[in-house]
Amino acid sequence: MLQLDFTNIDSSRIGPDRGLEWRRELAAATPRLREAAAALAGRSSDPQAMLGWIRLPDEDPRELVSYAAAQSWASDVLVLGIGGSALGAKALGAALGGGGARLHFVDNVEPEPVAALLASLDPRRTLVNVISKSGTTAETMAAFLLALDWLRRGLGDDWRRHVVVTTDPEKGILRPFAARHGLSAFAVPPDVGGRFSVFSPVGLLPLALAGVDVAGLLAGARRANESARSEPEANLPAQTALAQYLAWRKGQRISVLMPYSTRLALIPAWFVQLHAESLGKAYDRSGSRVHVGPTPLAAVGATDQHSQVQLFREGPFDKLVVFVRHREADQDLTLPAEEGLEELSYLFGKSLFTLLAAEAAATAHALAAARRPNYTIFIDRPDAFHLGWLLQHLMWQTAFLGELFNVNAFDQPGVELGKQYTYALLGRPGFEELAAELRAAGVEP
Repeated sequence: MLQLDFTNIDSSRIGPDRGLEWRRELAAATPRLREAAAALAGRSSDPQAMLGWIRLPDEDPRELVSYAAAQSWASDVLVLGIGGSALGAKALGAALGGGGARLHFVDNVEPEPVAALLASLDPRRTLVNVISKSGTTAETMAAFLLALDWLRRGLGDDWRRHVVVTTDPEKGILRPFAARHGLSAFAVPPDVGGRFSVFSPVGLLPLALAGVDVAGLLAGARRANESARSEPEANLPAQTALAQYLAWRKGQRISVLMPYSTRLALIPAWFVQLHAESLGKAYDRSGSRVHVGPTPLAAVGATDQHSQVQLFREGPFDKLVVFVRHREADQDLTLPAEEGLEELSYLFGKSLFTLLAAEAAATAHALAAARRPNYTIFIDRPDAFHLGWLLQHLMWQTAFLGELFNVNAFDQPGVELGKQYTYALLGRPGFEELAAELRAAGVEP
């Protein structure tokens, strides 16, 4: 199960100036949340609306899983992608991987780490998965050029078996390249944006190769879909979206995601892109200039109790902290007694998971005692089913927040100009005018 505890955002706990009368606020917002759900449902059949991520949990993954099973020779998978083409698989691979190939992500173009990674791998035992819908993402394609050269030098004509392409089903430059060389290829659905693509082949292929329970992930995501189609009183992502929206209106403009789990430590990085790119918008749907969007911030418990929590509790009143906790441990360790360390007797006989749970509960209450709003998302355990549910829940939360802010949560116009300037600096044909503008401004690589 996925459950929510909103106790620490209620005005009875943190005061009326920063808290919410949660039950009243939820009841008052019910018509608006119904409208948001209806608007999303009404656009879901429009390919231009980029809502294809909603149907992904219902698609059959058997072809992808069969391909992954046939690559048992690969001990390592080199995943070439950036942003939404890497963050979801990286987060879930860290949480759930084991029993399959090791995943290595090249999601930056700093030369030294790339060179060190290639030097550490055996091309005979490595599968390269290049992920780009257009095939023109500069960082990804630069890494692909290097990987191709590395494979060819190490394998000769056998390099083709070591490459799998994830790209647009029809467009872009990678699809014809794959066809020309007889490469295995999977499709990025055209109506699914990168940051919403973790349950497409973008995320599922590397995860299947790593031995992750793909069927469990999709089953959990289907549960999130069921919740998102419920009435507001049972609609968990609509409720967390409302809490985020109302907190933002009260001046809590920073949204912290803080799982109490080392295994879930990379999920906040995925969340940061999801919220930042979806909700940080200059204009609303009517064309009015609004400059909205919560600033997402990543934290991990209990580690960041000893760094960021000082700021969360005593710094500006501008944060909403969201904890993610699991109720059960897969494996636990009991703390032994030790003669001469009797001052630690309060720990003797306790388990590490009990300590972790106590720290999470204590941190949440300490924030509330300082009138800092926070709520907790509970999952039963950090397995594929519950993490599939959690990530799909957060994608739905983002979609509902887009409706509440009246912005398009499925485009990213603020990213495009930087890409175009990069192309101009590198001399890509068609960007000569921008290149001249950059030269006039004294901008150089």
